[in-house]
Amino acid sequence: MLFWILVAVLTAVVAAILLYPLLRGAKAAENSRAGEAAVYRDQLRELDRDLNGGLITPEEADYARAEIGRRLIAVSADEPVQIPKAARHHRFTEAFVLLLLPVLGLCLYLTTGRPDLPSQPLEARLENPGDDVAVLIAKAERHLAQNPDDGRGWDVLAPIYFRTMRANDAQTAYRNAIRLLGPSPIRLDGLAETLMAVSDGVVTEEARGVLEQSLTLEPNNPRARFYIALSMEQAGRPDEARQAFEALAKQSPADAPWLPLVNEHIAMNGGPPANPGANSAASGAAATPGAPARPGNPTQEDVAAAENMSAGDRQQMIRGMVESLDAKLSQDPKNFEGWMRLVRSYAVLNDKDRAAGALRRGLAAFPPPGEQGRQLLALARELGISTEGSTE
Repeated sequence: MLFWILVAVLTAVVAAILLYPLLRGAKAAENSRAGEAAVYRDQLRELDRDLNGGLITPEEADYARAEIGRRLIAVSADEPVQIPKAARHHRFTEAFVLLLLPVLGLCLYLTTGRPDLPSQPLEARLENPGDDVAVLIAKAERHLAQNPDDGRGWDVLAPIYFRTMRANDAQTAYRNAIRLLGPSPIRLDGLAETLMAVSDGVVTEEARGVLEQSLTLEPNNPRARFYIALSMEQAGRPDEARQAFEALAKQSPADAPWLPLVNEHIAMNGGPPANPGANSAASGAAATPGAPARPGNPTQEDVAAAENMSAGDRQQMIRGMVESLDAKLSQDPKNFEGWMRLVRSYAVLNDKDRAAGALRRGLAAFPPPGEQGRQLLALARELGISTEGSTE
């Protein structure tokens, strides 16, 4: 019952707001005409005073009185003609505001709303959030507001903030988790990624310092090593970047998911794709001879051929691999990792138009409301790819 009372009150308030200009306009017009008539009457009295004082001649007074009288008659004649027209026009508008708008709103609510759904206050939703991520976040935020020294809570909330594209909140959460629980590779890498997200994908000095701290804790951390190599590339030091990417590729397992992207950066910086099988035994993940290559990954034959290629030929080979992946995804669009790699690949090749097209196609297969769609959008923002129109 309280709901319908609130609806009635809000409807009355909205109707009053909409009707006020109409009523005020009619009254203003009426006051304007009454004011004009009063001015002309004052002019007639002023004319009589001037005549009695000898300031004007009787002929001049008659002429002026005739002109003022004509204007006064014109204003008085407008009143019965114009006011009813305005009143009739306003009556239709007032009827529309008072009757049709509330009825239309009520019909829309009854057809598209859920009047039978019982009310559930915020407290009840927080007690039983189910799968509602927004409510889960609100519950965690309420807990942390009351217990700001709960490092575990900040540690859990930080990656959730990042996945929901709240980079500034994620940065604060990671800092609190590191302050309360101490640094770890996962927390430091997460903080570095939030710093890069805030800076539109640029590995800033602060982010690089965080990544170097992560490497002191885990020297073979592939994520930190990749971003440090990327910082060299962004700083215009291609030789150092290529060497860092090559070292990462040689120490990576043959089936490492980051290897295609590492190879693309190696090619961009003037080197051939590294052979991941060289140290695969040491890494405990040897490649299976004769096994088919993953879509978009270089085969052993590709690697051997690339070693004798010029930089332009290697770039062409990389583009051919990316286009092959693109064609495979057109046939099998339900390959989320493939879309992530394709968007990255086009961005690395500095083909932002195709990267944006791949993003739109990927989001068609994995819409933004889902976790995978949000990851695609986060990747696009990290790489500086326009997401305009992609979230519709």
